[in-house]
Amino acid sequence: MQIPLGKKIYFASDNHLGAPTIEASRPREKKFVAWLDEIKEDAAAIFLLGDLFDFWFEYRTVIPKGFTRTLGKLAEIADSGIPIHYFVGNHDLWMNGYFEEELGIPVYHKPHEFQLGNKDFFIGHGDGLGPGDKGYKRMKKVFKGRFFNWLFRWGHPDIGMRIAQYFSVKNKMISGDDDATFLGEDNEWLAIYSRKKLEDKHRDYFVFGHRHLPLEIQLNEYSKYINLGDWIQYFTYGEFDGERFELKKF
Repeated sequence: MQIPLGKKIYFASDNHLGAPTIEASRPREKKFVAWLDEIKEDAAAIFLLGDLFDFWFEYRTVIPKGFTRTLGKLAEIADSGIPIHYFVGNHDLWMNGYFEEELGIPVYHKPHEFQLGNKDFFIGHGDGLGPGDKGYKRMKKVFKGRFFNWLFRWGHPDIGMRIAQYFSVKNKMISGDDDATFLGEDNEWLAIYSRKKLEDKHRDYFVFGHRHLPLEIQLNEYSKYINLGDWIQYFTYGEFDGERFELKKF
C-alpha cells in the first residue's frame, strides 16, 4: 500500500463499546466517532485491531442493537474510498460477513502482513499469541467451534446477548482485566512472540491491541513492537506517515 504525500495510516484498538452498558459507553463512542471524523481528512487507510465492541455476535438476520454512530461513520468513511481493515478480537470473534457485505470492510480472523510505504508490518489483535495463556487458548477453540456457534444461534438473541454481556464483563479471562499490567520488556508475551517471528523474517513493526496498554518496545535495531492501548482509559492510537510510527492520545 502506497501512502500519498501528506496522508497517514491510523491504528486503533479495544474500544469495548457496550461495556458495562450501551448507555454508559456512549460518551466513549461519541469520542471515537469524533476521532474518526478528524482523521478522515488525511487518512490513507485505517486499521481497527479488534474488540471495537465488548460483545458482537452475528445471527443470520440479526446483529447487536446499538452502535449506530460508529457503524454509520465507518460506512461513510469506507464509502468515501478510504480503506478500513478490521481484525477480530477476543470479544468479537463471531463476525460472519456483516462488515464485509454492509460496510465494505474486510475482516481478518488471524494476524496479517502488510507492506505500508516501504515498511513491513505484522498486524493482529494479539489474543492467544505467544507463550502461556493456555486456559484462554482452550476457551477460544471452544467459542470458535461449530457446535458452540450452532448452539448459541438456536437461543433467542435477547437471551444470548444478556448471557454474553454478563460473561464478557465478569470473566477476567475474557474481559482482559488480568492483562492490564505491564510485565517488563523481557516478559511481555507479545514482545516475546514478535522476537520469535523475527527469527523467520524481518518486519519493521509488530502492531497489536488486546493488552490495553500503550507500549513501544524495541525488539532489535530495526524492529519495534507496538501495543495501541485502549479507548477506555488511555484513548491512544497509532499514526504512521510512511516513515515513522507514533503513539498519540486523542
